[in-house]
Amino acid sequence: MWCSGDNLKSHHQHYTRFCGYLKDGKVCPLQGQCMRKPPIKTGRQVQFKNDESRKQLSYIDKMKVKIDSPMGRRQYSKRLGCIEPVFGNITVNKGMNKLTLRGQAKVNAQWQLYCLVHNLEKLQKTMH
Repeated sequence: MWCSGDNLKSHHQHYTRFCGYLKDGKVCPLQGQCMRKPPIKTGRQVQFKNDESRKQLSYIDKMKVKIDSPMGRRQYSKRLGCIEPVFGNITVNKGMNKLTLRGQAKVNAQWQLYCLVHNLEKLQKTMH
């Protein structure tokens, strides 16, 4: 669907209107959420109110703002020095590109074994 009008006024309310083609509506997997009946002759138009509830930020947008702040950039840059090398060591040096077992319990056990080997190597390096 595409936006066919911003800030349209109807019944003393402001709306944003979206339109879609008939052929697109027939194959849309989310059709049941916005239509009571499947489209037969025409496409689809949907209007959303422009009110305060529509202007709230999603959690993803809030996280983007947080990471893009100066404090967020400092904290995120620390991750590159302490977290990323661990995953790089486990995937490249240990050869764990994918998990070979199935099931939550087995996968957790396999991941914990790789982490155990990583931590044992760190201990061994610090002792010598």
